[in-house]
Amino acid sequence: MRPGPTSKRRYLPVTGTDSPIRVLIVDDDALVRRGLSMMLAGADDLEVVADVGDGSEVVAAVNQHRPDVVLMDIRMPRMDGLAATELLRSRREPPEIIILTTFDTDDHILRAMRAGAGGFLLKHTPPPEIMRAIRQVAAGEPMMSPAVLRRMMSYVAGAGVDPRQARARERLDGLSEGERAVALLVGQGKTNSDIGKELSLSVATVKAYVSRLLTKLELNNRVQIALLVHDARGDDPSDD
Repeated sequence: MRPGPTSKRRYLPVTGTDSPIRVLIVDDDALVRRGLSMMLAGADDLEVVADVGDGSEVVAAVNQHRPDVVLMDIRMPRMDGLAATELLRSRREPPEIIILTTFDTDDHILRAMRAGAGGFLLKHTPPPEIMRAIRQVAAGEPMMSPAVLRRMMSYVAGAGVDPRQARARERLDGLSEGERAVALLVGQGKTNSDIGKELSLSVATVKAYVSRLLTKLELNNRVQIALLVHDARGDDPSDD
């Protein structure tokens, strides 16, 4: 495990405190880890606290360095990034996770999202977008590149009706009218600000609704809310 560069006090937009967003990089390619570290070092509000070369090292690194966000590769020799994501997100207070990889198959994307990853980006994503994704995910907002989002939506839309769709609809039926309205807009990829404008609610109220949805539906993040909504909707346009 290689510690990140010496930290310095920085402004963190997420909390409004004089601290950086702490980032852990997980990739079996040392050149990729070094490149990401150098790229993120140019941002005053981001701090790479460590990097590791395999998913099997993630838990120890998280315990030692307490990152806010983990940048996770998928294909690694001993434990892949998807298994490591599932392991981390099962913890009581897990970090946010962004899958950053060259592999964007439908199964990889959906497994990562269902495991609780807050973002899925390809490695050729421009540096400014990677930095924006880290900030967005640290703030509790999901982030996927447009290409990945289109693939996920197409996959879910083409999956047809299955028992998972029935279970998802049953879970959404247990929500109040307001909770369901917020959930459906989260499923459309709307931000808290967008939802507030559409439903004439304050951002604070929308955040409260999202928090209540996570608790009530026993989900980890808003990406999983979106997946549940798409599971429930299937090919039925009446829920759009």
